[in-house]
Amino acid sequence: MRTVDSPMQSAFEALYEDYRTRCLWFLRADYKPVTTEEKLRVLMYIERNGDLEAFRRAAPIRTWLSQNSNETFASSLPPKG
Repeated sequence: MRTVDSPMQSAFEALYEDYRTRCLWFLRADYKPVTTEEKLRVLMYIERNGDLEAFRRAAPIRTWLSQNSNETFASSLPPKG
């Protein structure tokens, strides 16, 4: 498994912190999304409850996370043959 230290990970963390109190007030104060599924869920909350800027910032992060999610799924499939 590769480490997730990229500009997109940094963008996710910044978006999360910027919109935490406004869009994620119902989550525990110490909650940090770790898995791709958790991060996608947090993005959905931010897109749903945030402003236009939040929605725009979330779009490329969602694409990046979806690509990572598809790669993980594909690598878990048995080989064809």
